[in-house]
Amino acid sequence: MSEHAKNIIAVGVGAAIGTISRYSLNLLTLESGYPYGTIIENLFGSLLLGFLTAWFFVFVPKEWVRTGLGVGLCGGFTTMSTLAADTSFLMNHYTVFDAGLYVFGTMFGGIILAFIGYRAGSVIAKKTRQKKEVNPA
Repeated sequence: MSEHAKNIIAVGVGAAIGTISRYSLNLLTLESGYPYGTIIENLFGSLLLGFLTAWFFVFVPKEWVRTGLGVGLCGGFTTMSTLAADTSFLMNHYTVFDAGLYVFGTMFGGIILAFIGYRAGSVIAKKTRQKKEVNPA
């Protein structure tokens, strides 16, 4: 099987898992009337993608693993279109302040959590690599 085909399959599988996870989380938080599910998925997805990015600098995976987890899983789990729809909903049913707070918290929270995930991934990956160098299996 070609690398290109492996990447496409990995992205599809990752996206399916991410999308099903996103949908399930939204169902769990739907009754609140506020888009908590979208906030959680976008913030957690940012944290996870930051972590994976740093991890993959230290432990370089096969390309299909990187694309499957990054583009597929994280891309399928996070969502810009739902963010936009939820913002419109909040502007129509709550206040402009609520909508602005939602966008601000999601965007800046996502950037901050991506940075935290990157730092955590970097530290954990380096410690893991050091342990493997000291205690090879």
